[in-house]
Amino acid sequence: MIFKKIRYLFIIILAISCRNDDTAGLQNDDDNVSPSAPNILLIIADDMGLDATPNYNIGSVKPNMPVLQDLMSKGVTFNNVWANPVCSPTRASILTGKYGTNNGVTRVGLQLNNSTHILQNDMPNYATALIGKWHLSNDINQPIAMGIDYFAGILSGGVQDYESWVLVENGNSTTSTEYITTKLTDLAITWVEEQNEPWFLWMAYNAPHTPFHLPPTNLHSQGNLPTNQASINANRLPYYLAAIEAMDTEMGRLLQSMPSEERDNTIIIFIGDNGSPSQVAQGYGQGKAKGAIYDGGINVPMVISGKDVSRLNSIDTTLINATDLYDTIIALSGNSTTQNNNSESFKDVLSNSITGNRNYLFSEISYGDGTSDYAIRSLSHKYIRFKDNTEAFFNLSNDPFEDTNLLDQALDGSNMELYNTLKTEMDTIVD
Repeated sequence: MIFKKIRYLFIIILAISCRNDDTAGLQNDDDNVSPSAPNILLIIADDMGLDATPNYNIGSVKPNMPVLQDLMSKGVTFNNVWANPVCSPTRASILTGKYGTNNGVTRVGLQLNNSTHILQNDMPNYATALIGKWHLSNDINQPIAMGIDYFAGILSGGVQDYESWVLVENGNSTTSTEYITTKLTDLAITWVEEQNEPWFLWMAYNAPHTPFHLPPTNLHSQGNLPTNQASINANRLPYYLAAIEAMDTEMGRLLQSMPSEERDNTIIIFIGDNGSPSQVAQGYGQGKAKGAIYDGGINVPMVISGKDVSRLNSIDTTLINATDLYDTIIALSGNSTTQNNNSESFKDVLSNSITGNRNYLFSEISYGDGTSDYAIRSLSHKYIRFKDNTEAFFNLSNDPFEDTNLLDQALDGSNMELYNTLKTEMDTIVD
């Protein structure tokens, strides 16, 4: 009898304990803290177009990128992603979810205001870091002032020497003599190891931005190239590819540094900020690479893999703007935003072969004299209004290099309708 009473008492205690555990779990939900919330790693390559990216059908000489290609095989590669022709506007558009016409950064040299609402402000339950290139002001404290928990990298558009550069870390600056792609990766590894909550890391490599150079031999497969400037100037492409390969190697080291459980709970987004520099661009015509509103300047590579990405080795033609990363990352984090922006989440595309939310893409670049080039496209056609008010209209479906301006001759009925539609859509954005 005594044994039965003891057993009954044990069952009651066990039931209370289980109920308390369940209650604690509900409390965690109420606090908006989920132990399964995915980590998010956003990797931005600097000046790397489709022609310099494996598995895109533009460009004949590609870098050896086993890490990126592994991400491609385990995720989704996007073909129709538009950024801006130069880096600062693209970075500002991702940070704000707004086109440059709405965030104020439409060319290099323009700066974000410290009071600007940014992506990291909408991730209250995440630790956030931006490691690498900032290029949105010369204010050494700006990244932290805007709400990023940790910043380490460079404020400017690039470095004069990949092995001698100024490192800014949370408002303090020092001179580093470590190869910058490696040093940035070291900083990222250290920061990730210190986290005990979900994290969002914006990994902004400055590679393969100029200067063209030969990285440490163990980081690339281009061989023992000569390092004198005359040799580099004579054929810049292998040096450019070597810098990309070095970045890929260090991306791999960052991923490998994570315990398998953490790595499996991480979403990896890889994107280029604009097209390849004209000195090394492949396939695009003169004046149609970095800095130009043509696709060689604005159609960038993007690959997404990892946690919650169930489409494997997939190619996707969804229309995506760089601004769309804002709402997508917020959605992936389980948070929400009420910001009035130019962002459209494409989260569902990562698990379903469906059409995204956009019918049009928009890009722009301004000039110091108050003029701008604007471009807008549908799935099949593209319209450009240049700074001198001349126009171009292309059928991208059969003319991806934009060689034939349809406005050079009279438009037929269907093309005229598409032309007018794109012009009207552009006017709603810029006028």
